[in-house]
Amino acid sequence: MGFTIGGIRDMRSGSRRRGRTSESTTVAEYTGLWGWDVVPGARAARGSGGGRNECSCGDRDCPSPGAHPLGFTPGVPAGATLDAAAAAWERVPGAAVLLPVGRSFDILEVSEYAGGHALVRLERMGLPLGPVAATPHGRAQFFVAPGAAAELPELLYRMGWDDADLDLRCLGPGDHITAPPSDLGGLGPVRWLRPPTLDTAGRPPHARLVLGTLAYLSHRAGG
Repeated sequence: MGFTIGGIRDMRSGSRRRGRTSESTTVAEYTGLWGWDVVPGARAARGSGGGRNECSCGDRDCPSPGAHPLGFTPGVPAGATLDAAAAAWERVPGAAVLLPVGRSFDILEVSEYAGGHALVRLERMGLPLGPVAATPHGRAQFFVAPGAAAELPELLYRMGWDDADLDLRCLGPGDHITAPPSDLGGLGPVRWLRPPTLDTAGRPPHARLVLGTLAYLSHRAGG
C-alpha cells in the first residue's frame, strides 16, 4: 500500500509540525495503511433547549443527525496520501470519519455485551478475526469479508438462528460506519475493541467463521 508503521510515525510527527489535524492523520492511516476508503461525515450537536441533536448538514429534519456522509464532498480513496487526506479534511473541518461498508468489508453488529464475550471466546478458540469496533450506544461491530450482508439470511437459516431474536444485523453495500475516534450522533466517540492490523485489515474473516459464536452468545445474553 506504500505505507509502513515507521512511515505512519513520521507522518504523525510531521503533521504536528505542519499543524495538520489528528483527523487527517487518522484518515491517512485508514487509506494508506489499512487500504480502506474514507468518507467525510456529518457531526451532531446538542440542540438548543436540550432537544434532539442537530446535524451539521443543516437539515433541521435530518433523520440521522451526525451519522451520515456529507453528500457535497468526495471521499478519500484507499491508498491516498497524508497530503490528500489533509486536503480533503481542510474542505470539511470537523467532519466525522466514515468508512463505506461493502467494499473492503461488511459489518456484523450485535450488542456490545454479547460482542465482547464473543470476542474473548473467538480469540481463545484461535479463530481468525478482523477489527472490532464499539459504538457509544452499546453495539459491537465485527469486520467480516464483503458479501456477508447478502449471505446472512441463508447462513442464519442453516444454523437455525433468527437475526431478530439475536438483535443481530449486518451492514453491506450502501451503508457506512463511523470510525474511531469520531463521535457518533452526538453520543460520544467510537472506539476499537480490536484495532486493525496489517494482517487483519485487508483480510477480514468470512462471516460464517464468527457467526456461530456471535449467535450463540448473543442468544444466551438476550441480545
